[in-house]
Amino acid sequence: MAKVKSIYQCQECGATSSQWVGQCPECQAWNTLVESVQVPEPARGPPGGYAGAIPERSKLSAIQPERLSRIGSGYSEFDRVLGGGFVPGSVILLGGAPGAGKSTLLLQVTTLLSAQKPCLYVTGEESLEQIALRAQRLGLNREHLECVSETRVEAIAAIFDQVKPALVVVDSVQVMQVESLSGAPGSVGQVRESAAQLTRLAKATGVIVLLVGHVTKEGALAGPKVLEHIIDASLLLEGDGGGRFRTLRAHKNRFGSVGELGVFAMTETGLREVKNPSAIFLSRPENVAPGSSVICTWEGTRPLLVEVQALVDSSLGGSPKRVAVGLDGQRLAMLLAILHRHGHVQLGDQDVFVNAVGGVKVTETGADLGLLLACVSSFRGKTIPKDWVIFGEVGLSGEVRPVASGQERIREAAKHGFKKAIVPSANALKQLVSGIEVCRVERISQVLELFDES
Repeated sequence: MAKVKSIYQCQECGATSSQWVGQCPECQAWNTLVESVQVPEPARGPPGGYAGAIPERSKLSAIQPERLSRIGSGYSEFDRVLGGGFVPGSVILLGGAPGAGKSTLLLQVTTLLSAQKPCLYVTGEESLEQIALRAQRLGLNREHLECVSETRVEAIAAIFDQVKPALVVVDSVQVMQVESLSGAPGSVGQVRESAAQLTRLAKATGVIVLLVGHVTKEGALAGPKVLEHIIDASLLLEGDGGGRFRTLRAHKNRFGSVGELGVFAMTETGLREVKNPSAIFLSRPENVAPGSSVICTWEGTRPLLVEVQALVDSSLGGSPKRVAVGLDGQRLAMLLAILHRHGHVQLGDQDVFVNAVGGVKVTETGADLGLLLACVSSFRGKTIPKDWVIFGEVGLSGEVRPVASGQERIREAAKHGFKKAIVPSANALKQLVSGIEVCRVERISQVLELFDES
C-alpha cells in the first residue's frame, strides 16, 4: 500500500511546498501554509489522444443572444448593484466582515422572494433554530422559505433535484466540503472545488446560487483568488458593527456595471434600503465649522452628495501626518503638493486629516477640488458657505479638469437646496438649472480667489 504523503498548501494562492515555511514562495503571504494530504494525479493519456465527441463550432454572427429575464430581489438598492436583478443560472458571491449583515440581508431577500418562487436557505455555520430566531426577531414571513443545515456539496445537489428551487443561499462557502476530496473544510482545495461544483449545478439547472464569503482583516475575500474567476458576480457589503449604514458594491459583475452603489441602514427590523443616499451623507449642523465642504461624486448611474471634512493642524513631530479616511491617501499627498506649487498655500509643516462623512468611500477624481478647498478652509479658519457644492479634478499643473455627468451633478445639488456650484469650466451646461448659480473655474488659483471673496 502506497504511503500517504503530506504537503503544505497556501490558503491564499494555492501554491504547494514539500515543507512548511513561514512565507509563501508564490504570493509572499505570511503564515498561510497548512498541511494537507497529497492527492495523486490521474493518469494522463498521450497528447492528442482525446476520444470523446468534438463539440461543434459556431460563427459569432450566427449566435442569437436571448434577452435575460431577471428576477427582482424585492430591494431596489440590491437590484441596482446586481444590474437589474438576479439572472437565472448565475452564481453570486456576497462577502463582508463579521457583523456587516450578510446573513440578515440574504434572509430578508429569500423570505420575501419565497412567496413567489421556491427558495432554499442552506446554512453550514448556524443551526436552524438560530435562523428561525433571527427571522422572528426581524418580523419576516417564515411560511414559504425552506431551510436545511448541511455542509456536503453532494447532499446539497440531491436537495436541488428534490426541491427544484429558483434561488439557493449557501452560508457560507468556507464551510462547504466535497466528500471525494481530501482536506479540511475551508482549505484551498475544498473551497475551490465546492464553488466549482455549485457553479456547474447552477448552470445546468438555471438555479440562482448566492454564496456567502468571509473577508480577511485586510478586507480581501478569504480563500483562493481563483474563486473570483469561477463566479459571475462578487459583491461586498461594507460597514462595521457599530455603524448604522451599510454600502453594497460590486467588484465583479458579468451582467451589469461594477460602479453601482447600494446603501442600506441597519435597524431593529433588519436592513432597510436608503432611497436617497445624499440625504444621509449631508446631515450637517446649522453652524458649519471651517474645514467642511460638500462634493458631488458619481456612483454608477447616479450622483451622490457627500460632505468632506478636513483638519489641518501644526505638526508636533518631525514628519507631518497625512491621514485619509474614505479617500485616497496617496492622492491627498499629491493634491497638497499641487496646492503648494500652484496655489501658494504651504501645508508642508502641517498635519492633515481628511474624512468622508457617513462611512462612504470616494474613489473618483471629481472630489479633488472640494477636498483641497476643505484643507484651505481648515488651515485659514474660514468657513466655506453652506450653500456651496464643489466638484472637479485637479491636474498636476494646477488646472481644473472636467468630470463626467456635470449636468446631472448640478441638478442633484439644486434639488437639495444648494445655491452655488463651483465646477470646471469645461463642464458647460446644456441647459440652465433653476435655483443655482454655476461658477466655472479653470485653475486652482481662481477657486482660491472665489473663496477669499466669499
